[in-house]
This record gives sequence, structure tokens and C-alpha cells, in this order.
Amino acid sequence: MDNEPKKSDTGEDETASGTLAVSSGSFSPNRWVKLNVGGQIYTTTIDTLCSREPDSMLARMFLQDGSMKPSEKDEQGAYLIDRSPRYFEPIINYLRHGQFVCDANVSVIGVLEEARFFGIYSLIAHLEERLGQQEEPHSDRPLTRMDVIKAIIQTSVITELRFQGVNLSGADLRKLDFRNINFKYANMSHCNLSHTNLNYCCLERADLQYANLECAQLVSVRGLCANMEGANLRGCNFEDPTGVRTNLEGVNLKSACLESSNMAGVNLRVANLKNANMKNCNLRAAVLAGADLERCNLSGSDLQEANLRGANLKDAELTLMVTPLHMSQAIR
Repeated sequence: MDNEPKKSDTGEDETASGTLAVSSGSFSPNRWVKLNVGGQIYTTTIDTLCSREPDSMLARMFLQDGSMKPSEKDEQGAYLIDRSPRYFEPIINYLRHGQFVCDANVSVIGVLEEARFFGIYSLIAHLEERLGQQEEPHSDRPLTRMDVIKAIIQTSVITELRFQGVNLSGADLRKLDFRNINFKYANMSHCNLSHTNLNYCCLERADLQYANLECAQLVSVRGLCANMEGANLRGCNFEDPTGVRTNLEGVNLKSACLESSNMAGVNLRVANLKNANMKNCNLRAAVLAGADLERCNLSGSDLQEANLRGANLKDAELTLMVTPLHMSQAIR
């Protein structure tokens, strides 16, 4: 009869109207099929597409119940699928052997989105868990300049802003106003803090190794035992006109540059200033008792009324001093 389905060249039943009908046995499990995914040809079996994820879009395309008709074919007889082959390849391999294998240059997030599109639910759960585990180690990623600015903007002026213990390593924070902020234990190594206002901040035990603080305002800062090794503090101002001392007791300023800084009245008791550059510094009335000033360059500095008792001045450069040192300043 004219209405009886006819077999097409590919094995599917074809009705008189020319449409394809998926009949029982049209797609046997061992039958090989070609998929054209974004121009890339993949050859696989019906069993691979259907057995592991029978509810997926790929499985329903070739299941015998005809719940979803296959897509159109290209001139080579491959079923056309308009998706990215870059992310499809890990999916087809997963359907083959049940393991997720992905090259380093392929985004796991991209594969996850394709798995969601095709409905590969077991792979979706695996990738979501994997991405969650990857995000955990990054919870301590350094904050960026934008992160810091947002925190400042969103904090009320009457609320204390704390970056205590926060990782700010390498951040570009130049010219920002950080007055009264708590940076205790913060990692600020290699930060750019040039021309920053850090007045009245707490920098106690903060890590400022090799940070750039050139021309920063550091009035009345509390920096006990902070690590400022190799930091650039050229031209900084530490002097509080009200007479409150900046407290840098026990600070590590080894090999730091403090040239031309105003450090009048600063408490540097038992500080490590070995190999530091303190040329032309104003150190009037500064407390350097017990400080290690070995090989420190103090040439041209003003040490009038400074307390140097018990300080280690071995090989320190003390030429061109603004005022001569008195023995009482350096001897207990």
C-alpha cells in the first residue's frame, strides 16, 4: 500500500510523506553512528550514547521509543549537533568509560555547561563537586584594589573597618585613604602603598616585606613587630604634631629604604635596621635603644636627642650628621 513505510538508505523507516519514523529495531545498541558536533566528526555506538545516561538528550535521540527524533544529517550522513566540539569531547569520552578526562587547556566550567545542555546528570554532579573543591584553596586569594575600595565605600564612617589577617599581597593600593583601619596580621607584602594615608592604622605584626610605601603618611601608626624587610619608605611622614609617637618597636626594617623620611619621635626600640638606608632622616627624639643599626646608613640624618643606648652601631655610616652625637646617647 502507498501508506506503508519504506526503508531509507540509512535504515530508518520513511513514510509516504517523506518524514522519518523511528521504529522498533531502527537503532540497535551495537550500531555505529556519526555525530557532527560543531564541524567535528565523532564516531560512536548507540550503546555508548544510551547506556550510561538513558535520560540524556543524546540517549533520547536514538532510543527506540521515539521520544525524540534525531537531528538532520550532513552530506556524509553524520547527525548535526550545533554545540562546541572543544567541550563535547570530554563528554563523549565520559559516556564511553565513565571517567572524566579533560586537557589542561579545556575549561571545566565549559564542559559543565555542555553537560547541563545534554542532561548528563552524573557528570554534572561530578563537575560541580570538582569545581567546589577547586574554589576552596582560593578562599585566601589576595584582595584586589577594587575589592578594597568596595569594602571602604560600603562601610559606615562610624564603623571600624578591619582587614585583620586579610591577604592583600601584591595589591595596588596607592593613594587610598586607610586612616584608622586595622591591618593587624595582614599580608601586605609587595603591595603598592605609595602616597597612601595610613595615619592611626594598626600594622601590628603585618607582613609588609618589599612593599612600596614611598611618601606614605604613617602618623601615630602602631606597627609593633611588623615585618618591613626590604620595604621602600622613602619620604614618609611619621611625626604626629600632637606629640603622639609612632610605635614601631621590634619592627623588622632590614635593608629597608627610609631615606629623607620624617621619623621624629618614632619608637624604634629593639628594631632591626641592619643595612637600612636612613640617609637624611629626621630622627629627632627618636627611640633607637637596643636597635640593630649594623651597616645602617645614617649619613646626613638628624639624631638630636635621639636615644641610642644599647644600639648596635657596628659599621654604621654616621657622616655629615646634622648635629653631633653625644656619648650619653649611645652608651648605657
